[in-house]
Amino acid sequence: MDITQRIGHRLHELRSAAGLSLDALAQKSGVSRSNISLIERGQSSPTAVVLDKLSSALGVSVASMFESGPPAAAPSPLVRVAEQPVWDDPASGYRRRNVSPPGVSPLQLVDVVFPAGQRVSFETSERDADIHQLVWMIDGVMEIGHGSEQWQLNPGDCLAMRLDAPIRFHNPGSKPARYLVALTGARP
Repeated sequence: MDITQRIGHRLHELRSAAGLSLDALAQKSGVSRSNISLIERGQSSPTAVVLDKLSSALGVSVASMFESGPPAAAPSPLVRVAEQPVWDDPASGYRRRNVSPPGVSPLQLVDVVFPAGQRVSFETSERDADIHQLVWMIDGVMEIGHGSEQWQLNPGDCLAMRLDAPIRFHNPGSKPARYLVALTGARP
């Protein structure tokens, strides 16, 4: 199953588990019913902004959208790099790789490579879950805005945020930036 199909399958699982119809999720997320349907059928690759809206409406983190469904009876504490889902945002080209083994820990780790000059803005601010994230810069530079605050992160810097306000990511540099995101507090 490719990553677009995996996201679609997972979105359908999460929507069903939440007891939401396509119309109800569309109303709650601000994403059109037809777009949600296309995503669920694996016929459309959502942008990062759309994934943020959908995950927020479902009360999960964006990282949860890449998991392969409910954990097995005894999930493995190990996930090999070849098994870690990788997704490229079709709008900005940023690449995210879910590093954490699904269903084992409330902590989720995501490795991000963000192209030079690109921007992504997540306008979602209200969430059903109290999700916290840390952004630890590995290479390059990123400007990150959270609500009315703005920071520039350089290698080694770490920023803590609660996902309760709009967030903006911008790579003002001339080379890709790489950072690790750690999330906790999302519903399993």
